[in-house]
Amino acid sequence: MAPGGFFGQALIAEVSGRTATGTPFELDERVLRSYLGGVGLGTWLMHRLAPPGGDPLAPEAPLAFVFSSLVGTPLTTSAKFAVVAKSPLTGLLTDALASSQFAISGKLTGHDAIVIRGRADELSVLLIDGAGVRLEPAPELAGLPAAEAESAVRQRFGRGWRTAAIGPAGERGVRYATISHDGRHAGRGGLGAVLGAKNIKAVLVRAATKVSVADQAGVLAAARELRKRSFGPATAKYRELGTLANLLAFNAVSTLPTRNFTAATFDEAPKLAAEELHEMRGVARNSCASCSIGCEHIYSRKGGGSQRMEYENVFALGPLCGVSDPDDVFAASARCDELGLDTISAGGTIAWAMECVERGLIDAPWLRFGDGAALLRALDAIGTRAPGLGELLAQGSRRAAEIVGHDSIDFAPQVKGLELPGYEPRSLQSMALGLAVNARGADHNRSGAYEADLSGEVDRLDGGAAHVAAAIGTEDRAAVMDSMILCKFLRGVFTEPFTEWAELLRLVTGWQVDSEELRATARRIVRAKRAFNLREGATAADDTLPARMLETPLELASGRSAALSADRLRSMVAGYYLARGLDEAGRVPTADLADLLLEVSPAGRRDAAPSDG
Repeated sequence: MAPGGFFGQALIAEVSGRTATGTPFELDERVLRSYLGGVGLGTWLMHRLAPPGGDPLAPEAPLAFVFSSLVGTPLTTSAKFAVVAKSPLTGLLTDALASSQFAISGKLTGHDAIVIRGRADELSVLLIDGAGVRLEPAPELAGLPAAEAESAVRQRFGRGWRTAAIGPAGERGVRYATISHDGRHAGRGGLGAVLGAKNIKAVLVRAATKVSVADQAGVLAAARELRKRSFGPATAKYRELGTLANLLAFNAVSTLPTRNFTAATFDEAPKLAAEELHEMRGVARNSCASCSIGCEHIYSRKGGGSQRMEYENVFALGPLCGVSDPDDVFAASARCDELGLDTISAGGTIAWAMECVERGLIDAPWLRFGDGAALLRALDAIGTRAPGLGELLAQGSRRAAEIVGHDSIDFAPQVKGLELPGYEPRSLQSMALGLAVNARGADHNRSGAYEADLSGEVDRLDGGAAHVAAAIGTEDRAAVMDSMILCKFLRGVFTEPFTEWAELLRLVTGWQVDSEELRATARRIVRAKRAFNLREGATAADDTLPARMLETPLELASGRSAALSADRLRSMVAGYYLARGLDEAGRVPTADLADLLLEVSPAGRRDAAPSDG
C-alpha cells in the first residue's frame, strides 16, 4: 500500500506511429521517501529511464511530468508539478516547475509521474485519464500558440481536460522552447523542444480518482495555519508589486545585468520599474492554482490587451538588451509567450548577438542594443528558425558562440549552456558560486544564494568560505521545496524550514520524518543530479562562469570594484566539493552511490550488479 499522498506508481506512455500505450512503473516506497516527488523523483526516473549518452531529442528520450505527495491537498501553493528531461540546450539534466490545475488533474489520473517516450507519425495530442492512454492526430494545431492550442483541444475534447501544450518554437525544435498551460510555463532548458520532437503538440489529463492523506484533520489544520502565515510580511513584496519589485532594488546595488553583462546598472530602469508600472499600467492581480499569495501582476498594453510581467522577463528583454520602452518589453514578452520561448534564454541569446553585431562578428546591422523593434524581429526569427540568424540563435548562446567563433564564447552569458538569470555574479559572489555549480546551469531558482549576498551577512564582493556555506544552504532548501513541491515565495514564512516541512510530510504521508532526514534527502537529490550530469559527460571544468565575469571587474558607484577572479571562483568551487563530500574532480564517490538507490528496480528489488565482463 502506498503512503499517504502517493499512488506508488508512474505511468510510462509509449508513443509509436499513430498509437500510444500505457504501462505502470511501480515506485518503491524507499524511492518515494528518498526523493519525495517533483524534481527529486524526476531525477531518479531520468537515471533509470534515460539512455546514457542519448540525444535529448531522440524518440527514446523520456520526458517526465512529476507530481508530489502535497498535490491535491489544501496546502497553499501545492498545485505544482515538475517537468524533467535531458536538456537539448545543455545536454544535461533539466527540470522546470509550474503551477496550474494540470498538476492536480495529472496526479489524479492515478500516477505520481507520467513519463512520455517515442514519437508520433504526425502532430498529435496525448490524452491520459482513468480509461488509459490514447493518441489523437491534431495536424490542425500546427503553428498555433500554446494558449490557442489549449482552447482548440478544450472545444474538441471537452472542458474536463487540463492541457499542457507547446508553441511554434517547440514544434520547430528551438532549444529553449517552453511547455505552457493556463498561461504559465515550464520554461527553462528546452522542454518544449523535447515534447515537440515526439510530435506531440499537447498532453491532456483528466482526473479519474482520489488520493488519501494520512491525517486529514491535521492537514486541514496545517493548511489553515500556512494560509494565514502566507498573508504575512514575508510575502508582502510579491502581493503588492510582484517580482518586478526587484528591478529598482537590484539597480541600486549594481546587480542588474545590462547590455549583455557589460554593466550592472541601467540608467533607464525607472521606466520599467514595478512602482511606475503599477501606478500607470496596473490592471489586475492574480494567483496560481491553490495559492493564497497572488504574486501575478498584470499590466495594460499599448493598443489594448494586457500582459503578465515578472522580473526575469523584464530584465532579459529590457536592460539586458538595452531596451527601456515598457511597450517594447511588454510586446517582446507577449511574443515569447506566443512562440513558446524561455524569456531568459531568448533575451540572453539576443543580447549576445547584439554584442556580436557591434564587434562585427555577425552581419545583422539592424540588431542593435536598445532597439525594441529589432528585439521583436529577432524573436520572430528564432521562433520560426528563419534561415541564417534565426537558425543560429535558436541554438542558444553557447552553441551559437561555438559556430561564430572569434572568442565570442567569452561573453556568451551562459553556464553549462543555460543563459544567466538577472543577477550580476561579480557583485553577488555567493550567487556566483551557486550559478557555477548548479546542475541545471545558470539558475536562480535551484540555487538562490543571492539571498545571503543581499542579507548583509556576507561581503557580497569578497567570496570565501561563508559564501560556500550560503550557496549550499540555499541549494539544499531548494531541493526539498522543489521536490515536495512548495512555491519558493513561501520560504520566508517558515522559521524552522526543515522541521516544519518534515511535519507537513508526516501529516500527508504518515512517515515519521524529522529535519535531519530531510537534510539528508536534500543532499541526496543534489548529488543525484550531479551524478546524472557526470554520467552524461559533465566535468569539473563545467563548474565555472563566462570569462567576462572572471576577467573584467565592474566599477561600482560606491567606489569599490566588483571583481571575481578565476582563482577565487576555483577556490570556492573546491570548498563546495569538499563540503558536499565530492572528490577533487567534483564526482560522487563510488562508495556513496548506494545512497542514491539507483539500483532499485520498479518492483522494489535490487538489480543485479553489472558484470565486469
